[in-house]
Amino acid sequence: MVYGSLLFLVAVGLTMVYGVLRILNIAHGSFYALGAYVGVVLGLFVTQTLGNPWLSYPALLLAAVLVGGVLGPLVERFVLRWAYARPEVLQLLITFSLFLILEDVQKLVFGVQPYFLDAPFQLLGSAELGGVPYARYQLVLVLVALGVLLGLRFLLRGTPLGKILVAVVADREMAQALGVNAGRVYLLAFSLGVGLAALGGALASPTVTIAPGLGAEVIVLSFAVVAVGGLGQIEGAAIGALLIGLGRSLAVYLVPELDVVVPYLVMVLVLLVRPVGLLGTVEVRRI
Repeated sequence: MVYGSLLFLVAVGLTMVYGVLRILNIAHGSFYALGAYVGVVLGLFVTQTLGNPWLSYPALLLAAVLVGGVLGPLVERFVLRWAYARPEVLQLLITFSLFLILEDVQKLVFGVQPYFLDAPFQLLGSAELGGVPYARYQLVLVLVALGVLLGLRFLLRGTPLGKILVAVVADREMAQALGVNAGRVYLLAFSLGVGLAALGGALASPTVTIAPGLGAEVIVLSFAVVAVGGLGQIEGAAIGALLIGLGRSLAVYLVPELDVVVPYLVMVLVLLVRPVGLLGTVEVRRI
């Protein structure tokens, strides 16, 4: 469930961006990696310079806000905005090019040496559940993922902004005719998706080694989660992340040699039965 929670935080941002902008953002994994790098740098700063390791927790959240609030609008405004009406193949090439650029930017800014930040993980200690010790930080990750799921559901179904998002997704031209600024909605949705990816990276940074290539692995797994749950489905992303997380954990204990391929086996099995994903629906498209 811990592994699935981290996957969900990244995949839900990916599926939200697709649900609103209708763009499969291959560069999404780079935002995860940038969130991890910025989180580690800020966490090390407050821990070593200010001498207060407890400040590393707000530092991780601040990293997600910085990446989502600064990089998200810049990428949407200057890279994606002119590509909305382009063919899907061109959109994929654009986001793939952005992924390659961001990967090199990470190496230029942060270098190629691994980064470590274990203060948030160590401070909370461990607890026993059913006689099995678990790090409390891992249990917090599950609660954060649940909070994000409930928060997004409330945003989309219980707020005026959510209703505007749904309206733009359903019929952009009609929403614009009623006075909705679709460009601003796209900007907000993409920035939120980037922020969620960065949040996943920042919260994962105390549990993994931060090094080049981190984003590539995550984006592949995120696509598997989105495919299992259904494109554009937030609840589907939660179910897909849980299935893949549990499947990979079972493989570690039962069949370790299949650890790497289990997420894709789960994806193939689901798509054989439900080609649109577990909660996906067949869409009518204008051509």
